[in-house]
This record gives sequence, C-alpha cells and structure tokens, in this order.
Amino acid sequence: MKNKLTKKELYWILYDVGNSAFTMISVSLFALFFTNLTDLAGIAASNSDAYWSYAASIITVIAVLIGPFIGTISDNKGFKKPLFLILTLVGVIGCILLGIPMNFVGWLILFVVTKVGYNGALMIYDSMLVDVTTEDRSDKVSAYGYAFGYIGSLIPFLIGIAIVAFGFQSYQDPLNPEATGIDASLACPWGYLICFAINALWWLAFTLPLLKIYKQNYFVRIDVENKSKTKATFHAIGQSYKRVWEMFKYAKKNLGIFLFLIAFFLYIDGVYSIIELAIKVAEGFGVDQISSLIALIVVQIIACPCAILMSYLAKRFGNELMIFISIIGYLFITVYAIFINNNTMFWVLAIAVGMFQGGIQSLSRSYFTQIIPKNKSGELFSLFDAFGKGASFIGTLLFGIISQATGSSNLGIIPLSCLVFLGGIVFIYSVKINRKNKDKIDEENKKINEDLNITDSTFKDEN
Repeated sequence: MKNKLTKKELYWILYDVGNSAFTMISVSLFALFFTNLTDLAGIAASNSDAYWSYAASIITVIAVLIGPFIGTISDNKGFKKPLFLILTLVGVIGCILLGIPMNFVGWLILFVVTKVGYNGALMIYDSMLVDVTTEDRSDKVSAYGYAFGYIGSLIPFLIGIAIVAFGFQSYQDPLNPEATGIDASLACPWGYLICFAINALWWLAFTLPLLKIYKQNYFVRIDVENKSKTKATFHAIGQSYKRVWEMFKYAKKNLGIFLFLIAFFLYIDGVYSIIELAIKVAEGFGVDQISSLIALIVVQIIACPCAILMSYLAKRFGNELMIFISIIGYLFITVYAIFINNNTMFWVLAIAVGMFQGGIQSLSRSYFTQIIPKNKSGELFSLFDAFGKGASFIGTLLFGIISQATGSSNLGIIPLSCLVFLGGIVFIYSVKINRKNKDKIDEENKKINEDLNITDSTFKDEN
C-alpha cells in the first residue's frame, strides 16, 4: 500500500468530513435556534440555558449507558455495517427535523434522540478503523480523518451561516416586528431549516462511499448453527448483552488498557472543554459572538495541517511520545486560559488549541486500536467513547461549581489543568504496562487473524 491511501482508508476518512458538519452546527447554531424557540414561548433566558444544559447532560448519560451495548452488538459478524447505517440515519433525519419550528420541549427531545444517533454512529465509526487499515498505518489514517473533517465541515457550515445570517433579511420577527437586516434574518426559522438540511445531506453524502466499500473483517463468532436467520439475530444480540460484563472484566484485567482509558478520561477533558469554557471566560472582557464564531473556524483551519503533521511525527518518533507532548501542550493551554484578560490572549489561546486539538484526538484513537484485540474493537471503543463523554461532563460541571463559588470564570478552569496533569501521569504508567503487554496483544491479534483468515492483502483495494 506504501504511502498512498487505499479506497477503504479514503472512504473511511470521508465519513469524518461528513459527520463533522453536524458537529459544527451542534456546537453553534442548534443553541441559537433553541433560544429562538424559547423566546417565542416566553421562557426566561436563565431557564432556557438551564433546559439546554439538562439536555446536554441527558445526552451524556444515555451515551455512557447504552454505548457498551451498542459496541458489543456491533462486534457480531455482519452487525457493524447495518447498525452504523441505522444510527447515522437517525442523526441525519433528526438534523433536518430540528430545523422545523415546534414546541421547545419536543425540540429538545428530538435533539437528544438525534445526538444519541450521532454519538452511536461515531463510536462504531471509530471502531471501524481496525477493518480499513493496518496497525502501522492507523496513526496516519486516523489523523487524516480528523484533519479533513476539520476543513470539510467548514464548507456546509459557512454556506449555512450565510443563509441564516443574510438570506432572509426581509423576514419580520414576531417578537420584534421593527427588526431589519441581519437581526431579522437571524430570527427567521426557515433559514435554519435550510442550513440544517444542507449539513445533514452533506453528512449523508459522505457516508455512502464508506457504506459501499466497508467490510467487517474483525468480529466475534457466535454459535448459531441450526438456527433460522431471525433466531440467529436475536441469539447474537442476547450473547452481546452477556459480553458487556465480560468486556468490563477484560478491561480491568488488562491493566494497561484500563489505565489508558483513565488517562484518556482525564486529559481529554481539556480537549473537549477548553474552547467552550475559554469563550465563556472571554465574554467577560467583551469578545462578541461573531468573534467567537470566527475563532471556532480558525481553530478548525489550524487543526487540519497540525493533525497531519502530528501523524508524521508519530511515525518518526512514536505515537506515545506525540500523545504525551500533546498532553503537555494542553496543560500549558489550560494554565494559560486561567490568566486570559484581553482579546489578544484569547486569540493566542485559540491558535494553540488548533495546534494540538487534532493530534491528541487522532493519535489517542489510533493508539487505542494498537493495544486492544481487534475483534473486540466495537465493545472496547464503546468504553473509549464512554470515558470521553464522561470527561466532558465532569469538566464542565467542575468549571460551573468553581466559577460560581469564586465568582471568577478564569478560576473555574483550574480543575481542567489538574485533570490534564493527572492524565499525563497516568498515561506514562499505562504506556509502560502496554509496552510490556505488546507481545501478548500481538500474539492474540495474530491468532485472531489466522482464525478469520486475515492478511495484509485484506486491507488492499479489491478489483
């Protein structure tokens, strides 16, 4: 395969380009649309923010609870692709429907369902990495996924932003009939509907190539001899639920995997929280919403080449070292964020986040594929996803508690620095153990390859 991407690798990367469009609007325009709905319902701004926060918490809890079950089911032979398709369609259809004006409670319920579909599909997508490429190429392919996802997501996002902000300037806002220009356009629900539909269809379009070419090479064999197709399906699902507990015991028994998940839980908190919280801090010294939006776009642009650069450095100096350097980078970022007090410092922070964001995410994903048995990728990546979701929940919770107790948003970032620091310490110990267990995992994967008749040629393009 040399250095050229295979079709399987390229089409896997393209899904990241598609679903990242949803990621962009979910952290920006969904909140604005929900605010419009609550304004029309006469809901106070503080209550609107609280409802939004509750929905985010519910999404996190659901993702953590059902993720292991989705992961174990997807590891059964022939289950990963259809389950991935179903969850993606839930996200795509939900994304379009979220642009329709409705009661804000119904909208929040639909939002939760849509995000659950998105999270489930993304978790399975991550686990597909073992099926589309070899271990020695996983760093590069994972990094390209994040890199092109950052840039690709900007295209439908910017088109949607232009439609929302400038496409309906003659619209009459029912809450403010005298509003004109961009103020009226931002209040128009149909602009959001068009925007959400564009992003959803973009997501779907970049999903189709992967669905066409994907083949589940690694899977768990279930004895379904002498069973009908329907009974075999239910039997496989039943066995998956039994394997959930075995999965937790496996992770606990294999200390290196368990410690890496703990480390990931701690340090990824900074990755998932720092931009959102830094923007919150920046509001105190006058950074407006437009500047914050531009900063989000700048982070995406910078993250693209930096993620690719990280993958090449990982090839040269090792995955573990580059993850550790990224952790150090985020430690400095979180400490720096504590002292932000002007616009210039905010922009320095945004640039720094862009430099390390893609690398630490992509290398963590590919590193995990290298320390686990490949036929358990779905179930173990469900733990990987659950630890990541839990981190974002804990980080924002600690930020809220500290900032409310001290009256300072800057001080609320201190817990993030502590978590990233602890994550680096635990990561060092996990690396030591995983290096000792490398031969054991390699031998286990070798037996899996022999059992499933998988060779390097399996990952090459089929004629």
